[in-house]
Amino acid sequence: MITPTVAVILLVIALILFGPGKLPELGKSLGRGIKEFKQATTEEEREEKSKETKESKESDEKKEA
Repeated sequence: MITPTVAVILLVIALILFGPGKLPELGKSLGRGIKEFKQATTEEEREEKSKETKESKESDEKKEA
């Protein structure tokens, strides 16, 4: 867990390293990366649930036959 003090220190270090002009661009890139990662994990979870549902239906059909 990042405390507010640590967050401020990290922001100051980032400001020193990259400068004020580059920080918004870095923030946008980071945000896009996080968004893509979340979408990929959500898609993977949906596919996994879909496979489980399909397998469950197939096993139910085999039991009935």
